[in-house]
Amino acid sequence: MLLSPLDYAAVGFFLFGWFAYHVLVERSPFGRQALNNRMNEYRLRWMLEMQARENRIVDSSLMSTLQSGTSFFASTSLLALGGSLTLLRGADDALRILNDFPLGTATARSLWDLKVVGLVVIFGYAFFKFAWCYRLFNYASILIGATPSHKSGRPDQRRLTALRAAEMNIVAGKHFNRGQRAFFFALAYLGWFVGPAALIVTTAVVVFAIIVRQFASDALRAASLELPPDDADQGAGNTSAILPEAR
Repeated sequence: MLLSPLDYAAVGFFLFGWFAYHVLVERSPFGRQALNNRMNEYRLRWMLEMQARENRIVDSSLMSTLQSGTSFFASTSLLALGGSLTLLRGADDALRILNDFPLGTATARSLWDLKVVGLVVIFGYAFFKFAWCYRLFNYASILIGATPSHKSGRPDQRRLTALRAAEMNIVAGKHFNRGQRAFFFALAYLGWFVGPAALIVTTAVVVFAIIVRQFASDALRAASLELPPDDADQGAGNTSAILPEAR
């Protein structure tokens, strides 16, 4: 047998962790409280603010920044894809080094090739997500440019185009998040090169880490920050009341 029962269990746990996290964040009611969904609300608010502005240089600059970040990750995916393919060529040396590790287990060449192919698939998936995301951000930029000006006398058309731009931006962000998720799970997948038990451990660690980031992170707290009642009544408010640790 190419794979042992523990290998099957480890790979099944890895796939289940990826799928379960996807359902939790994007499909379940709990996902509405996630950081990704909270930022989608700000994407919508951004486009509604954009359609009320005459000068949209700031919006164009922000879209350019999003495209640059997406382009970087797409390029990184290709580099990681190429690096993964080189593991097939240097399999003998890699196996010799890996088998010398204290926790390493003896791995057949055919099993090593199978593991590398799985890593290639993950990075290939990430590249397609980032490449499509880059294209979607281009579409969102076009929709921003097509939004009528505040003085055009077409408020309904202006708002409709802004909502379309917001939805395009949200879809682009969704694919970007899926591409980054592939990177995170690629790190977990590396545990399988050590052994199936290591894959189970690394998958659990990665799933726990990204769930904490989505539902219990400082970033979520910052995105959900609201002024205390006293500060809201007084206008600008007291910074120390919002951030007690800054006192």
